Parts: sequence; structure tokens; C-alpha cells
Amino acid sequence: MAAVVALGANVLSAKSIICDIEGTTTSISFVKDTLFPYALKHVEGYLKNNWNEEATKTVVTALREQAEEDKKAEVEGVVPIPTGDTEDIIPEIVKNVEWQMSLDRKTGSLKTLQGLVWAKGYKDGSIKGHVYDDVQKAFEQWTENGRKIYIYSSGSVDAQKLLFEHSEQGDLLKYLSGHYDTKIGAKREKESYTSILKNIESSPEEALFLTDVYAAETKEENGGATNGKRKIEETNDDVAEEDKAQPSR
Repeated sequence: MAAVVALGANVLSAKSIICDIEGTTTSISFVKDTLFPYALKHVEGYLKNNWNEEATKTVVTALREQAEEDKKAEVEGVVPIPTGDTEDIIPEIVKNVEWQMSLDRKTGSLKTLQGLVWAKGYKDGSIKGHVYDDVQKAFEQWTENGRKIYIYSSGSVDAQKLLFEHSEQGDLLKYLSGHYDTKIGAKREKESYTSILKNIESSPEEALFLTDVYAAETKEENGGATNGKRKIEETNDDVAEEDKAQPSR
């Protein structure tokens, strides 16, 4: 188990807490071993059963446009999606999704389609969103202490909401003040954090970004918000729980 990290005054005074998901609130294995296989197994059925829905038409158009961009960029192995609006093209869409997921791509169109597929699983009880045992308690205490909690993850906003609404610990959406995905910018770009801080009307000194990713830890890289790895620690009367280094997994 990693050693407990001493918390600085800037961490303890943070008024806005921005959480990553994978490896921070939720096990990476849940995404890799539960969500991704579910999407692969059910994407064809979703497309067939919802082909005439507006959301399906929109995401198919976006997938086709992404495939065209990939072709122009000469991305190796790209699977094109034929033009047309008949169900005959569903097998090619499925192949494109399988190809993208095999490369762990995080394109907006793929994330949107995955979210649509997962929605059915969450709502019929086939999927329960995994969160670590201490997440609900931390959310409760941060909220009681007047802190605002936000989510910033590469998964689509809709997928984020599904996970926390249908979590193993019940509906946790009530603790969350906002959600951000890569539409606001890539996770390792300073401008993404600057935009989030502007959107939530927070100064860098008042914000804390929690993640398990070590690659972007400095204030210069994340737009000024203090960066913390996942941890929970007993502190003083004002803050009962904060970040303690997560045991290695």
C-alpha cells in the first residue's frame, strides 16, 4: 500500500472538486471488463432496434464522418461506413465500432454510441455502475462542507450520468454539480481545465482535480487547478476526509 500523502493548505481549502472516473471513482476493470464487452455484444442489436430514432441517425452520421476523416488521414485499418440510411449498412457500422474499440479510441462518435447502448443495460438492471467503497461517503462529506463536485472524464456526459445514477451505492447524481467530457477539450490540454474553471466560475487556487493519471500533475499543465491522486485521509474538523494514496491495483 502506498504511503499516506500529507495534504497542503490549498488541497484542504478547495471549494470545487473535479473528479476523473477511471481509477479515481471507479475501477478501470469495470470499464474494460464490463462496459466495453457489453457495448460490443449489444451494439448491433441496439442499431437494429433503434434504427429510425433521431439519436441513432445522428450518431451514425458522426461515425461516418469520423471514418472519412480517418481515411483522409490514412489511419491504418480504418473501416469505412457506406452512405445510405438503410439497415443494410449496420454490419459495416459494427465493424467500425469493433475496430475503434480494439484500438481503445476515444472519438466523440464512438463514445456517444457506447453511451446509447449502455443506457439500456443500466436501465434494465443488467449493468450497475461500480464506484469505490469510499466514494459515496466522500461525496456526502464534501457536499456537507459546501464543496461543489464535478466530473471530467473521456466518457460522454450521458455515460457519466448513467454510471452515477445507477451505481452500486444508489443514485449519486444528487451530489454532482456538473459533468464534462472531451467536448470541452482533451484531458492533457491546459485549455480544457481553463475552460472548466471558467464554466464553474472557480479560480485555480480554489479547485482540486482528482485523477489516477500521473502524467499531468503540475499547475502549468492543468491550467492551475491543484492536482491530486486518488486518496482518502482523516483530517481536521473542517474536512473529515480527503485524498489518501490509493492502494496499487
